[in-house]
Amino acid sequence: MNYQEFCHQLIELVGGKENIQSVTNCMTRLRFKLKDRSIAKTEEIKDLPDVIDVVSNDVAYQVIIGTQVQDIRPEMNQILGLSGENVKSESGEKEKFVTMALRILSEAMGPILTPIMAAGLLAGILSLISLTGLVSAESSTYLILDAIRQSVFFFLPVLIAISFSRQLGVNEYLAVVIALTLMSESINGAKGLDFLGLKLPETTYSNSFFPIILSIIFMKYLTKALEKIIPKALQYFFNPVLILIITLPITLILFGPLGTYIGDGLNFVFDFIGNTFGSWSVVMLYAALQPFLITIGAGNFIIPIFMNSYATLGYDPVFTAAWIISDIAVCGAVMGYFFRSKDKKQKQLFGTTAFSAFMSVTEPAIYGVFVKYRRPYIAVMIGGGLGGLFAGLMKVVGYAPVGLFGLASFIGKDNYSNFYMMVIAVIIGFIGAGIAAFVLGIPDDDKVKEKQAVSVETGEEAVTKLLVKAPVKGTNVALSKVNDKAFSSSALGKGLGIEPEEDTIYAPVDGEVVSLFPTNHAIGIKTEYGVEILIHIGINTVELDGKHFEAFVKQGDKVSAGDAILKANMAEIRNAGYDPVVITVITNTADYLDVLPSNDPSLNNEEDCLTVVV
Repeated sequence: MNYQEFCHQLIELVGGKENIQSVTNCMTRLRFKLKDRSIAKTEEIKDLPDVIDVVSNDVAYQVIIGTQVQDIRPEMNQILGLSGENVKSESGEKEKFVTMALRILSEAMGPILTPIMAAGLLAGILSLISLTGLVSAESSTYLILDAIRQSVFFFLPVLIAISFSRQLGVNEYLAVVIALTLMSESINGAKGLDFLGLKLPETTYSNSFFPIILSIIFMKYLTKALEKIIPKALQYFFNPVLILIITLPITLILFGPLGTYIGDGLNFVFDFIGNTFGSWSVVMLYAALQPFLITIGAGNFIIPIFMNSYATLGYDPVFTAAWIISDIAVCGAVMGYFFRSKDKKQKQLFGTTAFSAFMSVTEPAIYGVFVKYRRPYIAVMIGGGLGGLFAGLMKVVGYAPVGLFGLASFIGKDNYSNFYMMVIAVIIGFIGAGIAAFVLGIPDDDKVKEKQAVSVETGEEAVTKLLVKAPVKGTNVALSKVNDKAFSSSALGKGLGIEPEEDTIYAPVDGEVVSLFPTNHAIGIKTEYGVEILIHIGINTVELDGKHFEAFVKQGDKVSAGDAILKANMAEIRNAGYDPVVITVITNTADYLDVLPSNDPSLNNEEDCLTVVV
């Protein structure tokens, strides 16, 4: 797909630039806020070869494209003259700075972690191969494969330049040129350099982390400034060279030393902690508290810290070991509940989330079990804390940001003692948390169903998640199995379906009815925290023109969780040839860290069906 050509076509068909107020996106769709939807040529947009569908309703004008929307959105913003920090949500509010910074950091670091993890695993595999004698560490084969690992870390600034420039809307080719120039033989680690008579400090840019990030942020604002100053007719020719010749010396004079000081400062902090309290204390605390940090949305704060460690030290002395131990402790805690429970439904939940945690995906366990029962937090504090304490005392270090299945990377370059100690720490974390959870027991379900929303104080913000009740009693249906591609592709947001066993639809949260379709087959509710919930009864039931549907509320009404809001004669809907599945989705999923559906096979309106992670 030619993204630029596609974006120009799409802009024209939705009514041109002047008709577009804002554009946002989730995983599969572009969401337009249009001044006048009536002039958008919906059918022609649907006919575009790369468009799956178009959905226009009270929620948004949504063009469903697929996962490549992540690459299309920056091109669309560039053509429209929009930038990340200026793009407003559909509610018209700007994204908060801290939220934006964490989002950009998280989204930019994700792609970079892939080659770094691969390099770390490769180092572990090479160590195992050389140990068996299959390949000598001095052989050409070994050296060629090891060159992959060395290149990933040496050229880390290039990887950062690509990823961060895409997130910040900077020309990635110019960003890469800056990164490569910094790493050139004449600049990287060179002594005695000066620029226009100003002496430059000796700085090593290979393997570095912060200098290139600061450079790209500067490029972003420099680009915007030049676009205002340079006449449009001359920008194509002059802006690129001006960006390069201004950014490079600023980086050499300011950002290089500043980035180095930031990195050294972080290392100093951890050295100070290690020398004062013992680095084991940090490993122990993070392994014990990681589930709680994830719960309050603070899990991303360690990314720049451990990435700086890999860039400057070549290893991470704290967080890699700690999060692996914590992940396996989460698995152990849920397994403890699995063996303790005698309820078949609970066992299914605990077994499923335990397997997910074993695969290093702990969110289902944390939001599906920990938030509900609370005691598993204590179990992980015990098991994870003990495992982290052992790893810290044994001075275990990580050579790549990997999960449980990357344990071989802890061998590094023939550091087998490090690997053995890490394996023991993992076992301690798993068994310790499992035993603790089994002994602590499972609270009575009736005592944990009371609260709909869980709040955790984090400065100005209070709510970190919302538990959404099921709107109707029935059988849980995975959203991907719903027979409507707009919903099944999660194009309208993440959620789930329920095959209804009753006719009454209940409010799943406390909130305001912000939209009610004239046919009464769909309703939108917004909570006081901004979570937008769409309840859609049936597939294509809009064609019934309101027949068999009754509303007990109107737009603008306030509702409480459990209030009856709609009624649908499910039997008559089925007799008319329509699928009555009740679909519940979070339409502004993109505004949150995640939306996790319940694993319970059957639900009723007193049970939680979705967890929105704020």
